[in-house]
This record gives sequence, structure tokens and C-alpha cells, in this order.
Amino acid sequence: MTIESIAPVKEKSRKNKRVVVDEKAPLLPSKHEEEGGFEEFNGASFTGAVFNLSTTIVGAGIMALPATMKVLGLGVGIAMIIFMAFLTEASIEMLLRFSRAGKSSSYGSLMGDAFGKYGKMLLQISVMVNNIGVLIVYMIIIGDVLSGTSSTEVHHAGVLEGWFGVHWWNGRTFVLLVTTLAVFSPLACFKRIDSLSFTSGLSVGLAVAFLVITVGIAVIKLISGGISMPRLLPDVTDLTSFWKLFTVVPILVTAYICHYNVHTIDNELEDSTQIKSVVQTSLALCSSVYIMISFFGFLLFGDGTLDDVLANFDTNLGIPYSSLLNDAVRVSYAGHLMLVFPIVFYPLRLNLDGLLFPSARPLVLDNLRFALITIGLITTIFLGANFIPSIWDAFQFTGATAAVCIGFIFPAAITLRDRHSIATKKDKILASFMIALAVFSNLVAIYSDAYALFKKNSSRRE
Repeated sequence: MTIESIAPVKEKSRKNKRVVVDEKAPLLPSKHEEEGGFEEFNGASFTGAVFNLSTTIVGAGIMALPATMKVLGLGVGIAMIIFMAFLTEASIEMLLRFSRAGKSSSYGSLMGDAFGKYGKMLLQISVMVNNIGVLIVYMIIIGDVLSGTSSTEVHHAGVLEGWFGVHWWNGRTFVLLVTTLAVFSPLACFKRIDSLSFTSGLSVGLAVAFLVITVGIAVIKLISGGISMPRLLPDVTDLTSFWKLFTVVPILVTAYICHYNVHTIDNELEDSTQIKSVVQTSLALCSSVYIMISFFGFLLFGDGTLDDVLANFDTNLGIPYSSLLNDAVRVSYAGHLMLVFPIVFYPLRLNLDGLLFPSARPLVLDNLRFALITIGLITTIFLGANFIPSIWDAFQFTGATAAVCIGFIFPAAITLRDRHSIATKKDKILASFMIALAVFSNLVAIYSDAYALFKKNSSRRE
């Protein structure tokens, strides 16, 4: 992966102590300087930045990746994961290069520089739709893991049900309420993203633990002869199955969306020239995790892989200590999602604040506004998680709309707009390719999903 060297247009301090704009970074340029909206700190480390960006990337999308292998086949699926990683890196490089040229300190101010206030508003709305959808997915998975799910005709027991039996206090709504009050709310109160670097590191560790256990189970079953050779190519038998291939695009797009946090992490870095290495390291780490969990998850469950692969870990795996390993896999990833929540929530809150109060003083200086926005968003996400049954439905919606705009269409549009005349012919060709690929594949995905839903409803009526 290659990100071209980005020469900063404006000089940044490299001292041990540096001053950064904190609260408005993901949305607005630093226009509140005279109001005291600054906070002095030592600057974020390279490791902390990698953990925060990696945590932004590796969220719930990893759970749906093995199901994409079922659609694409193992060979094509892994190739698509690698392709999307390179495309994501190219789009982030565009954002950073044009930000330097326009002296923009945020994604929002970059969109404002290219397309005016309506461009900035469109980005803010897209980030809100994407992040609310993603956080609802996190809560759905946590509820499925701890309390079980009956979204299909078969009830999948949760970890707490398996340990203690069915009680009112381990019901889905109550468990999510306790998790929201005891975990999500305290972590959502941090006002600087670098404050979450420790929990981000822990969340990456839990994701790796989930991966190691899954790989271990697959290897044991492979040695014992309990696994058959998986499909390497998609199973295309008719036109419907061909169109279905495009339904995985929103899932793959969502899996790499981190663009809304790149500027924040760059602003807080002690040495902002490290952002190139931070992006490369994070994408390499996350791509490796994605490839391994996709490979071993699909190898383990084959065509029986469910939309949320965690749901496959509630049955007998046919190996010693199967129940213990099932619980370890599910609990480790539920813990990971709990710690990822504040990283995705951070830009969500700032985008909503920037949309509703564009001229207000920095959020850090207004505790009442900070509290009201935080409570309102968490309440909305909690209610959504209790009424939306499937993570695949949420991913298809956010991935085919807001995520593809944030990740590819907006960076490509900024490049084609080229307000500072720095785009090369190669940049414009790549930007045009991004927009064409994103629009075509997601329109086909939406059509395919709508057609499948129509057929499903028709068969039920019959």
C-alpha cells in the first residue's frame, strides 16, 4: 500500500507540548480560537493513533465478512478484501493531500472548502446516518451474545442464558440498559479521542483473542478431518445469483470506513507527518485480521455460515471444551464492541453538534449541551437496537448509502472538484473510477435486496 508523502502546507508544532483544536476537529475549522476552545497536552503517540484508527475500522463489520465469503467464494472474497484496502488507502490519501492544500483541519471543513456549507452539511448527515447505524449494530450483537436472539424461527441462546438460565435480569432489554449505563455512557463522556487510546488497545487485543480462538478451532477440526474444502469461486447459476454478488459491496465498504476520524487523529498526533504510517499500519493490521477471520470462519462453517458469524458459535463444534470455547469467542468479541463504541460515538456527537449548532462555542465549554447531545444519541441508539432485528439489514442500509459516500464518493468528488489545482490526471481517473464503481455496485445491491425482499414476501403470502 502506498500513500504519497504529504507535505504540510502550514507549519505544525513538533514540541513536546502542543496546542490543538479538540472538540470541533471532525467538523469545523478552528474558528473558535478566540473563545478559548483549546486544550494543551503532550500529543498523541504513534501507537495510540494506530490503536484508535484500527479500532475505528475493526468494528462489527468483521462479523459479516465470513458471510460474504459464502456469496463470493473464498478466493474472490479475499481478493475483494485486499482490493478494498487499497481503495480505502487511496481515498484517505486524497483527503489528507487536499486538506493540506486547503489548510483544512477536518473532513467537514474540507467538504465546505470544496462544495460550500451544503457540502459540509451533507457530510455531517452522512456521518450521522452511518455511525448511528453502526452503533445500533454493535448493540444488536451485544444483545444477541449476552441474551440470545429469536430474530429467526430458531432461538439462539445467549451466554447469560446458558450460564444462569432464563431470568428477567438477563433479558435483552435489561442487559442492554445495564450495558448502556455502566459501559457506554462513562466512555462516551471523554472529550478527547486520545483519552480512549488505552481502551482502543484493549479492544484490538480482544479482537485478536477472538481471531486466535477461531483459528485454533478451525485448525483442530481441519486436523481431525471435520472440515471439507470450501468454495473458492462464487456459485452463479442464474441471473438472480449473479446480482446477489453485489449485495456484499456495502458490507465490504462498511468494514473499512474510518475517514471521519482520520483528521481528528492527525490533529492530535505529536508529529503529524506520522499520519501516513499510521494509516498504512492500521490498514495492514485490519486487513490481516479481516482475511484471517474470513478464511477461517468460512472454513469452519462453510455454506452454513450465518450473516452474523457469532450466531454459529452457540452449537456443539464437535471438539473438546466446545461450550467453553463458544463462550470465550462470543464474550471476547462482545467486550471488543463495548470498547469500540466510544470511538465511533465521538465523531457522531461532534457532527450532530456541528449540524445543529454551527456557530456555537466549542462543545467542551458547554457541559449542558454536551450532556444533552450525548444522552439523546445514546437513547436513540438504544431504542434502535431493540427494534431492528438483523445486523445484515442495518449494514445493507448504511453501507449502500452513507458509508459509500463517506469512504469513496466524497473523497473522489473533492479530487474532481480540485479547487487548488493539485490533482493529477491519474488522480482524476482514479476518482472517476471510485464514483462509478460505488454508484453502480450499490444501486445493484439495493435492487437485489429489494427484489429478494419482494420474493420473500410473495412466497409468504402464497
